[in-house]
Amino acid sequence: MENSSPQRLWHRLEANETLTALDSSIEGLTPQEAEARLGAYGPNILAEQDGINYAAILLGQVANPLIFILLIAAGVTAAMGEVIDSGVIIAILVINGLIGFFQEIRAEQSVRALRRMVNPRVHVVRGGREMEIDGSLLVPGDVVLLVSGVLVPADLRLLQTVELRVDESMLTGESLPAEKNPERLEEENLPPGDQRNMAFMGTIVSGGRARGLVVRTGASTVLGGIAGDIRGIGTVRAPIQEKIARFGHLIGYVVMAASALLFMLGIGVGESLRDMFMTAVAAAVAAVPEGLPIVVTVALAVGVGRMARAKAIVRKLPAVETLGSATVICTDKTGTLTMNEMTVRKIFDGSRHWVAEGTGYDPAGALQFESGPDSDREDLLRLLRVGLLCNESSLIMEDDRYTIRGDPTEGALIVSALKAGLSLDGEQTAHPQLALLPFESERGYMATLHLQGNRKTLFVKGGLDRLMDLCPECSRAGSLRGTLTRIAGEFAREGLRVLAFAVKDMPPETLTVTEKDVTGGMTFLGLQGMIDPPRPEALEAVSGCLRSGIRVLMITGDHADTALAVARQLGIAREGDQALTGRELAVMADDELILRLNDTAVFARIAPEHKLRIVERLKARGEIVAVTGDGVNDAPALKAAHIGIAMGRTGTDVAKEAADMILADDNFASIYRAVGEGRVVFDNLRKAVFFLIPTGIAAIWSILVTVLLGIPMPYLPAQILWINLVTNGLQDVSLAFEPGDPDALNRPPRPPREPVMSSLLWQRTVLVSIVISVGVILVYLGARAAGAELDRARTLAMTTMVFFQFFQAWNSRSETRSVFSIPAFSNPLLFGSMVLATLAQIAAVYAPPLQWVFRTTPLSLPDWMLVLAVSASVIFVVEIDKALRRRYGIMKSS
Repeated sequence: MENSSPQRLWHRLEANETLTALDSSIEGLTPQEAEARLGAYGPNILAEQDGINYAAILLGQVANPLIFILLIAAGVTAAMGEVIDSGVIIAILVINGLIGFFQEIRAEQSVRALRRMVNPRVHVVRGGREMEIDGSLLVPGDVVLLVSGVLVPADLRLLQTVELRVDESMLTGESLPAEKNPERLEEENLPPGDQRNMAFMGTIVSGGRARGLVVRTGASTVLGGIAGDIRGIGTVRAPIQEKIARFGHLIGYVVMAASALLFMLGIGVGESLRDMFMTAVAAAVAAVPEGLPIVVTVALAVGVGRMARAKAIVRKLPAVETLGSATVICTDKTGTLTMNEMTVRKIFDGSRHWVAEGTGYDPAGALQFESGPDSDREDLLRLLRVGLLCNESSLIMEDDRYTIRGDPTEGALIVSALKAGLSLDGEQTAHPQLALLPFESERGYMATLHLQGNRKTLFVKGGLDRLMDLCPECSRAGSLRGTLTRIAGEFAREGLRVLAFAVKDMPPETLTVTEKDVTGGMTFLGLQGMIDPPRPEALEAVSGCLRSGIRVLMITGDHADTALAVARQLGIAREGDQALTGRELAVMADDELILRLNDTAVFARIAPEHKLRIVERLKARGEIVAVTGDGVNDAPALKAAHIGIAMGRTGTDVAKEAADMILADDNFASIYRAVGEGRVVFDNLRKAVFFLIPTGIAAIWSILVTVLLGIPMPYLPAQILWINLVTNGLQDVSLAFEPGDPDALNRPPRPPREPVMSSLLWQRTVLVSIVISVGVILVYLGARAAGAELDRARTLAMTTMVFFQFFQAWNSRSETRSVFSIPAFSNPLLFGSMVLATLAQIAAVYAPPLQWVFRTTPLSLPDWMLVLAVSASVIFVVEIDKALRRRYGIMKSS
């Protein structure tokens, strides 16, 4: 017996060859053989993941140089007696660590969700007897019985089928059930969606029945391979996590070097060892942006709330910013770009063309004659009546929306008839059904017998080629056959699925319908062309993405012609573009695929491993990749992408668990809106960084200059910690609530490798830090020159530094726009934080207990006027810088 490995091409074997290869028969295995094979192959389950290492995840939350610096700073400040500052730092670290800890635990649930999809009980044939067993006991060689409504319990090579249709959307993304038959397939490199003689674990039988041979179980199945892919991908770090980590390294090295230099210079000019150690530590605490981790968390949390209002539910905080930096969105077609509801778009009634308005299963809309008056509708109504009554499905209202119970194609025919004014109840009463010949793929049509007054009529619907052979006026080459072929071709080029309709008068004594009744003598009525239509709002969203510099790629399990038609309607593909199919991709080298990614926007008949490979190649090119999906087939790509986006309504549990974000309305337009929110999040992070870094550098500059001049430092260590607490405690966090620049969606994505601090911000950081340090030193030296006592001069220097940071917070509200063009109260939290900080600083200057702690003295009105005039200078310097950059076009961020 040969091994039932996933690599074996079972679809290329004849049914009897498959039985021979697995040493089985149509009567199934004996119970003894099945038990022996269970020991060899193991149970038919998807293997559990290894246990989650909670300790490793927890330790991973502190594996960051910025975190190490903050831990050291917290310890030193606590030793110095600065318990409040130390407590703030520790609280920040604990909150940030807990959020990351719980996020990573939730991210490891994908494979467990896959296990829940395996059917627990199955019908098998063993030793010639039918029996029900637990699905985990299936082994290769077992013969399984399938009926409508059951889940396929393993990968099966079909041996016998009767009208078998299988819903494979969770594997292929195709909206219509796949028709199955046991015939051998010769082609190689067929994706699962094209393997018509196979049924795969986890898919659902939507109609018919079959007998299939188990060829793969458990981890060897296609579903098991997907589970393995998910486990093998691991955790993908979001770009913002990488950038913050790199920024933390940089700040850590700079702060340690600056503090060491300050310490050595102080010792060199005669300062005491204790004083310089305390000063160096205080300066390091002032320079380290300990508020950055909490600002990142708050900014992302604010983005989560805003995205939720845009119908995008975020499961992992970094995903908020990642979507804003996406350069490519790989989207599936069905349900995301389209309605996932088949809709008749065009009708040919044998002589005239009609266009159907409206989308989906809602019967609202009308049928319009393409040109001229539409007063004559008799031929149209005859055609639609056949589609309405030669039908086994029904239209129902469920959760305040119309849906179809049965075949989506038949549902579309019901809706098109209702749009023309036909009533289902009225038509069924006027034309009661007497008999039915169900659709079979071998026949290519369905027929129903109806009573019309005193006459009996046969209604037939099916494929165009088959019905033309049955209609005398179409069976021979001629004008009508040529016309129908041409019109069907036009419909197909628009991605429409074409169905043909015919009628036949039957003798009064007819009671049943047979294939002989349908053969010959039919009167052809016309064609209906249908498609799963694009969402109207998706067109605008795709257009917006393209304007924003984001490429949109369609990756679908659907057929190439249909995918291209939808892609062209949405603007994803242009006329003349070609789709790359899974079969082509399977034999393509990685280098060639990377080249094809430059000019290919549509990928059709794609298998799960193909989608994953496309995502990996895009990432290798340096793209920031967002991926949408709803099926199990999408899960590996969702997890491998920088941001995976699952569908909330139609998505499987597996897809949702693998994703970073869930769309509550399954709508691509919600992704576009969320992109804007993601960009605002990153902008706000930059604003907070630009607020924190220059002021910290300025504190070190001012201390360094006075040490080199050989004069007392402008502030005591306790005063440095106060400046840090009163200015950085609220303003940095309040910047996370900035509403964002209006042009957030009108600019291209940031270069993927662009750091948190752009070259523009570094240049402006140097400028601002110089302005602040020079201003503080001049105020300090001026006070000393005027004869002020040291405590009063230090009070002036400390207060000036505090107000410099207030004005720097206003500067930070936009990189490019003038602060005077931004409404002062558009961020009430920032305004409120500055009021509270001002009151706190006034208390530090005038309240006796705080005067004792910080060695401050009261300031006069002229002192306050001097402080405000000098500290406000930073506003005007930055405004001049912005104006010059706007004028000379040098506002680039990178």
